[in-house]
Amino acid sequence: MKTKRLICLLLAVLMLAALFTGCAGQKAGKDDKISITMYLWDRSMLKGLTPWLEEQFPDIDFTFVQSFNTMEYYKDLLARGEEIPDIITCRRFSLNDAAPLAEHLMDLSKSEVAGTFYSSYLEVNRETGGAIRWLPMCAEVDCIMANKDLFDQYGIALPTNYTEFVAAIDAFEVVGIKGFQTDWSYDYSCLETMQGCAIPELMSLEGTQWRMEYESETADAQVGLDDTVWPVVFAKYEQFLKDVRFQLGDEELQFSATMEPFFNGKTAMVRNTAALADNVTSERGINCVILPYFGETSEDNWLLTYPMCQLAVSNTVEKDEAKREAVMEILMAIFSEEGQKQVAFGTSVLSYNKEVNITPTKALQYVQDCIESNHLYMRLASTEVFAISQDVGHKMMTGEYDAQAAYDAFNAQITDYKDPDAVEVMFTQKNAYSNDFTEHGSQAASALVNTLCAAFDDQIAIAYSPVASTSIYAGDYTLQQAKWILTARNSIYRGEYTGEEVRRFMDWLVNVKEDGSNPIHHRNLMPVTSGMEYTVTEYERGKFRLEEITIDGKKLDDSATYTLLLVGADTFLEHETFCNCPMPADLKEKRQDYLVDDFSSQECMQEALEKTRQFLEPTKYVTILQGK
Repeated sequence: MKTKRLICLLLAVLMLAALFTGCAGQKAGKDDKISITMYLWDRSMLKGLTPWLEEQFPDIDFTFVQSFNTMEYYKDLLARGEEIPDIITCRRFSLNDAAPLAEHLMDLSKSEVAGTFYSSYLEVNRETGGAIRWLPMCAEVDCIMANKDLFDQYGIALPTNYTEFVAAIDAFEVVGIKGFQTDWSYDYSCLETMQGCAIPELMSLEGTQWRMEYESETADAQVGLDDTVWPVVFAKYEQFLKDVRFQLGDEELQFSATMEPFFNGKTAMVRNTAALADNVTSERGINCVILPYFGETSEDNWLLTYPMCQLAVSNTVEKDEAKREAVMEILMAIFSEEGQKQVAFGTSVLSYNKEVNITPTKALQYVQDCIESNHLYMRLASTEVFAISQDVGHKMMTGEYDAQAAYDAFNAQITDYKDPDAVEVMFTQKNAYSNDFTEHGSQAASALVNTLCAAFDDQIAIAYSPVASTSIYAGDYTLQQAKWILTARNSIYRGEYTGEEVRRFMDWLVNVKEDGSNPIHHRNLMPVTSGMEYTVTEYERGKFRLEEITIDGKKLDDSATYTLLLVGADTFLEHETFCNCPMPADLKEKRQDYLVDDFSSQECMQEALEKTRQFLEPTKYVTILQGK
């Protein structure tokens, strides 16, 4: 009998040990830490938020990936059989766009973090069945930015309604200053000015009813424009373009061409954000303030706003209780007062959460009445509305469409929208490569950089800042899917450098500087090389020391000369709000800008793939050692 009891007791102990071991296996990541993957809509979230989260949660093994600011990107991940990350973010958001993702996301309506929001802001994200899967981060204000110094210099009063806005434009034109301008080239400028000039109509009972119907549409029941609100929108936009003195050719204006005259006192008002107004005031000494989109009276003025991003959680997180609890704690931290300040990183924002006090900066001093009266319009920002606003808006600008023709064209497209980049197959990829980071780097990032290096016939390529946004899958690729592999807003340069100068590039990109500045916050942000391999020692978590550099297994020849392709964003490494590691001036002077005729880095990648017709095989470009 005692023997049986001893055996039963031993079995019980073994079962408990197995149970606890299994639980530990479910929650453990690297070094027995819970692993959380978070996709970031833009690299701006790498400024304050990601380092802060790592400090707040030292027991979490975070992987941060710069993704793309569109729901289509996440739909594509699911369509090719991949799982979405644990936490996803997106700035361009509408329930209409998000509906196909719903079955893959957690319902957060009863979570503790949902209880921190003002209910009115959550209701716009509530599905017809009651679920809330997306939580809005603090609001960015995107309206009219004015050079207050110019207004004072010429004795022109800041406008308080639409009539005064037009009068101010006319008054500046008389003294040879452009009254209003914006970067009309971009889809967001077309969308925001089109909606901004008619916010009272879009916020009317009829306007909100139409928006609810549009946001709830299904693939089988597309919702077109109504015949009450939207004809007025296009009529007002037609008048707006005349009143701001739009000139043929302005539709091609991009950001720099628009902002330089503003910086030089040649333009009085532009469309932009409170965040930029703060930046221009502090860095250029120009007193910039935000003005609303004007109505007939000051009581009809509105601010156009949008969340800095929306956050959602994959429902796979619910399979692991420890992971679910960790993610909920992370969300509570992100939406706390300090968390939102880390996201905003010193810029003017408005919070959607109770008991979160983010004091508006001076840039918003002239729109306090709009804030206090809750005249905050959240832009309609579905993928198709962005694209159609650009197409129809440009044709209104060039005179091809009047208000009625614009209404008809917009209505026709919104009920049958097709993305031209997402239809035709560009090539068929034979091999798949993961973007998971290992001790030898990311296979997907390596394949991407190898492709660029080979296509442009360079000996060495170095990619810095976030490069690959997703894994490379085997199968057909449209142009849009190919563009999603390379992260946005990079530049491409080339030049001839000695081996010694190449070594200095790598020193700049890897080693912690004397002032403590660290160019590598996270492992997957390490430089990606092609035609060259390097070894680093991680002597402290997140801190690396460059060791050996080789080419085809042989030590880098310091005296040899190499053609070098550089891919990345200087701002990410150099600006004090990111890594604060300026590129050595003499190395920067020698490089040449590859982006001619306003090519983007993604257009360069398109050019490369038209040559290679494949993402080329990856190489083990880095070896990470642990040591002191």
